[in-house]
Amino acid sequence: MGLNMWQILLVLLIVVLLFGRGRIPALMGDIASGIRSFKQGLQEEEQKLDTAASAGQTESESAQSNRVSEQPVKAGQPHA
Repeated sequence: MGLNMWQILLVLLIVVLLFGRGRIPALMGDIASGIRSFKQGLQEEEQKLDTAASAGQTESESAQSNRVSEQPVKAGQPHA
């Protein structure tokens, strides 16, 4: 039940008749700018997640170092 060549040509003809030849490139430009904007938004979200993950990792590393320094010292062992 795929589209054959005649059906595709008929759809293209109807699109050209409805929108006109001048309006189709403008429509395609709008679609392209929308796609670019969407991709840019995805990249910004990935960067936010990366910075949040690295900040969280840095905080967890500092918390671990604080825990190590807070461990009690046994009698007779030198203080670190």
